[in-house]
Amino acid sequence: MLMTAADYRESLRRYKPRVFVNGAAVASVADEPLLAPGVAGVGVTYDFALQPEHVPIMTARQGTSGKTVNRMLHINRSSQDLLDKLEAVRLVCRTSGCAQRYLSHDALNGLYQATRLTDDRHGTDYSQRFLNYLHEVQDQDLTLGVAMTDAKGDRSKRPGLQANTDVYVHIRERRPDGIVIRGTKAIVTGAPYMHEFLVMPCRTHVPADKDFAVCCAVPVDAPGVTIVARPAGRPGDAAAKFSAKYGQSVGVVMFDDVFVPHDRVFLAGETEEGGFLTTSYATHHRHSCIGARAGFGDLLIGAGALMIEANGLDAEKHAHIREAMVELITITESFYACGVASSVYCTKDPAGSVMPDAVFSNIGKLLLATKIYDMHRVAHYVSGGLIVALPGPDEDHNPETRASLAAVMGGRPDIPAEQRAEVARLIEDLTVSHEAGWYSVISLHGGGSPEAMKREIWRNYPVMEKAELVENLLGRDLVDQGQRVSKQPGRCCATGCEVPTPSAAESLL
Repeated sequence: MLMTAADYRESLRRYKPRVFVNGAAVASVADEPLLAPGVAGVGVTYDFALQPEHVPIMTARQGTSGKTVNRMLHINRSSQDLLDKLEAVRLVCRTSGCAQRYLSHDALNGLYQATRLTDDRHGTDYSQRFLNYLHEVQDQDLTLGVAMTDAKGDRSKRPGLQANTDVYVHIRERRPDGIVIRGTKAIVTGAPYMHEFLVMPCRTHVPADKDFAVCCAVPVDAPGVTIVARPAGRPGDAAAKFSAKYGQSVGVVMFDDVFVPHDRVFLAGETEEGGFLTTSYATHHRHSCIGARAGFGDLLIGAGALMIEANGLDAEKHAHIREAMVELITITESFYACGVASSVYCTKDPAGSVMPDAVFSNIGKLLLATKIYDMHRVAHYVSGGLIVALPGPDEDHNPETRASLAAVMGGRPDIPAEQRAEVARLIEDLTVSHEAGWYSVISLHGGGSPEAMKREIWRNYPVMEKAELVENLLGRDLVDQGQRVSKQPGRCCATGCEVPTPSAAESLL
């Protein structure tokens, strides 16, 4: 069953989570004004899946069930699946800024791989448990929050050595019918308006810390769960032309002796496989982040073009403006191209799904993480100082000043001053507001820090293959130094890379 945005909002009323926003308890997440932009942002992923023009990329046929499901819940089986997912994320994020739900997709794909690996190594039944859960989530068209980043406490100490072990979620008790978990996840995007949480480890663990290597599904309103969150976007702010409509809440989620039945437990002490899950999820998520920030880039490119026009300038005639816009386009499409390459050069996993190429995924994510500030800079350059100097929207209705301001604050004579002001406030909202700072930080640290991406690039890149190339050119034999397996074109797997067929969704870009 595919839900609409209205269905999704109504479904939230069936849950009764314990949520606090700005120090006050929330009676109904679906009806809380401070969370409305977040609910609307997730809602985009539901409505777009039902619109005929978006169905090819927003839905997919799930191979394990044969049913049509939302793309954000699909297990990828081919390069084409990855390309469609990348385009779907770009589509929903250029509408909503950050639609959040692709995190559900990334966690499900990582778990699909990790549970199969764990079963193969230890003879467990995690993969069947997970498959049953996956079909339940797909059939109900749920949205899952990824509860991954622990509070961590003293970063120099491992989880088991913390003065307060509750800074990491861990298994406190093992029962015949399930486990009891306790601890804190510090950064959970969209936490208040999720249906369930996927609790996942955020790092590799040593065997002594096996109780911290836990993965399970927990309803958002399970007894013992408390969510302390910030508002989503800038609801009710007249100057917030974008984030009053769409935004994201982020919450701290505390698990106070929460019971989880065995059928919802997918890892329970397997430290090595927990590390694999962390890395697998990170690769899937960084691939998705590329699409998300490309969607944000689309917003900046469009707003910049409108502001240039409203200012009375012409990029065809003013080279410095044209060069700035080309820089913005180049940044956006450069990291997106890495996402495309990562999709094309994917590898088959033993579970039957596909993994985006780790090198291209991490390069793309590293580019967007560090270039987000350049994207803001260029948007500021082409827009002019009006985006921070324009009087607030209340003056638009002030009879004492409205006429005078409108007479002098216009640009091109055929574009009304209020239209110019509207675009200026949109760019302000996207690049210099409190919400803009949030987008910058999640771009930099979301899915891992830049250092984590650099490590993955170095770990996966075939450096020794390049050294062998030079050694051969010099006529010398390369001493075996444990060279890495190449993931470059034609070398990523035994059968070579799968070249995807053209997608109908390519017309979106």
